[in-house]
Amino acid sequence: MIKKTALAAASIAAVLSTTALAQDAAAAPAPASDSTVFVFNTLLFLIAGMVVMFMAAGFCMLEVGLVRSKNAATICLKNIALYSVAGLMVYLIGYQLIYGVAEGGFIAPLDFFWSADDSDPTGTGYSASSDWYFQMVFVATAASIVSGTLAERIKLFPFLIFVAVLTGIIYPIQASWVWGAGWLDANFDDFAGSTLVHSTGGWAALAGAIVLGSRSGKYDEGKVHPMPGSSLPLATLGTFILWLGWFGFNGGSQLALGTIEDAASVANIFVNTNMAACGGVVTALVLTQVLYKKVDLTIVLNGAIGGLVSITAEPLAPAIWQAILIGSVGGVIVTLAVPLLDKLKIDDVVGAIPAHLFCGIWGTLIVPLTNKSEGISYINQLIGIVAIGAFVFVISLAVWYALKFTLGVRASADQERVGLDKSELGLEAYPEFSPG
Repeated sequence: MIKKTALAAASIAAVLSTTALAQDAAAAPAPASDSTVFVFNTLLFLIAGMVVMFMAAGFCMLEVGLVRSKNAATICLKNIALYSVAGLMVYLIGYQLIYGVAEGGFIAPLDFFWSADDSDPTGTGYSASSDWYFQMVFVATAASIVSGTLAERIKLFPFLIFVAVLTGIIYPIQASWVWGAGWLDANFDDFAGSTLVHSTGGWAALAGAIVLGSRSGKYDEGKVHPMPGSSLPLATLGTFILWLGWFGFNGGSQLALGTIEDAASVANIFVNTNMAACGGVVTALVLTQVLYKKVDLTIVLNGAIGGLVSITAEPLAPAIWQAILIGSVGGVIVTLAVPLLDKLKIDDVVGAIPAHLFCGIWGTLIVPLTNKSEGISYINQLIGIVAIGAFVFVISLAVWYALKFTLGVRASADQERVGLDKSELGLEAYPEFSPG
């Protein structure tokens, strides 16, 4: 009887032990296969890339809303053209310059006409074409920043020539220093491009604004003369589209979705990105009310963009409250920098320089607050900011001056007066509202 009881107890224990082991095995997720990782990583690049591409529409609507109606059609043309030029230049030379650089190097050897190589797909974990597409839409974003600053007085074809140089040479070289294993890669963190994309576009825009000069009548008689845009609803729509696009911009920069950890990281990036924008909006809203006694919608819209740019350098590491704080400082920067540019007589039609350049610098500089990785320090971040800023600004300035003294970059006073829609395109965006 005792033996039977002991055997029964042993059997029960064995069953319980087996059940516990089975439960533990069920609780631990099985690792994904190489095929699954490849599919999900590729899907992240493609979906995020499509969302970032939609930012081109956001920039277009924001700019159309903030320029006068006589220049609205020109803005539409510039935005669809610059996106197309960027695509061609990244295919021709840009992608190879970004990723062909030697480890620790400064510039890759020239290599024309990119082609996909998926001969060893499990070696990279994603489709080569999906990565090319994702990187291409980033390059186009940098070019879009320049468009808004120089609106209403720049000629179409000199602008597109500059876009070709920016997207084919300037942007890829500086991006290779960090994202292509160049000389800044080891100790400089710019997760999704506060400096590499947004400040780069801002530096190029600032150089262009200096060479181009202000719009006629903007700063006459020592005063700032406001030039209200054609449609604040369109500008607001453009801002919402950009906000949506930023989830692809920052979330896609995780560069992987094939593991539980990567999926959780993408979700955290979404939350931090969103909350930084919220912080930028509310801060700009309150600050404009305090400073000007009325809320300025255009500055509030740029507050959202400033918050988004600020968090882009490191959207994964911060706690939510830190993301809100980082975005809020972006809102402060935008609110104070817009009138500062007017005092300096730098005519930035859409406020892109404060939102993208200044907030890009802030967002990159503050990375060590939340990213404690070895080698990431305020000094190293500052070195990267200065090096990239100096390179982009000086080369951009040289290109703008070369265009000025050859083709000319500025529309004539008469062309500017009647609007670039009529003078360069021979049509109007809103003909039914024009005086007969």
